[in-house]
Amino acid sequence: MSTKEEIYEELLLEEETVQQNEIVLFNDEVNTFDHVINTLISVCEHSPEQAEQCSLIVHYKGKCTVKTGEYEELKPQCSKLLQAGLNAEIT
Repeated sequence: MSTKEEIYEELLLEEETVQQNEIVLFNDEVNTFDHVINTLISVCEHSPEQAEQCSLIVHYKGKCTVKTGEYEELKPQCSKLLQAGLNAEIT
């Protein structure tokens, strides 16, 4: 096995071991679409279209994954969503 192949295999193994978490946003009867959309744009750095689509999915399906990544990266974002009055959790 060549050195390039060994390094490539090591990189693949490292990628597989990175734990990906999700911020899941849940529907509520309190927040307006505008508030949810604006919050997703400012906190999760969504585009306006992406934020609108997520808000519609949450409304009709009850929940939607709005961000994926490592736990330490998602924790402050989830906290900001909660502070804005949205119902979210990291899974």
